[in-house]
Amino acid sequence: MGKIFCLMGKSSSGKDTIFKALKEDKDLNLKPIVPYTTRPQRANEVDGVDYCFIDQAALEDFCQAGKIIEQREYDTVKGKWYYATVNDGQVDLSKDNYLLIGTLPAYKSLQAYFGSNSIVPIYIEVEDAVRLERALNREKKQPQPNYNEMCRRFLADSSDFSSAKLAECNIIKCYYNNELDECIGKIKTDILNEISN
Repeated sequence: MGKIFCLMGKSSSGKDTIFKALKEDKDLNLKPIVPYTTRPQRANEVDGVDYCFIDQAALEDFCQAGKIIEQREYDTVKGKWYYATVNDGQVDLSKDNYLLIGTLPAYKSLQAYFGSNSIVPIYIEVEDAVRLERALNREKKQPQPNYNEMCRRFLADSSDFSSAKLAECNIIKCYYNNELDECIGKIKTDILNEISN
């Protein structure tokens, strides 16, 4: 049976960069699970690659069809945004191993849906000062920077990824993204070990 590697971490911890490197690594041969969202598309994001960008009506259609594996709702300064993992035929654990970016509630929902033995957590950690600097630099590059939302996400992450919540999910190991290549190397080694078991 295949595994789903669930990459998690606070905003601006490097998840997207690490995800891309792991996805492109031929030794790992991980298939990406593309999540769905109702939030606006950011500059440089590709629909169907980074996210499937949908509206509220499409999300409700998936709900009514019973295709939602997990769903999250965020009250942002721009209104409610939804993220979801949808059973749209992307995942076949009898054939492949997968990679996705998620949150702790998403991780728990994936465990409930696919079984806890099929889901492997990869938690990325970065010092808050570094994350804040990265977030600010990323936001400056947006066509319409939204600093209020950046700050809201930064503060919410402290609660969302608290030590208590990580322990509640039995996530003990974390990967420190102080040096990107070293961090990716450690994750790759652990994924290869997990796949070979």
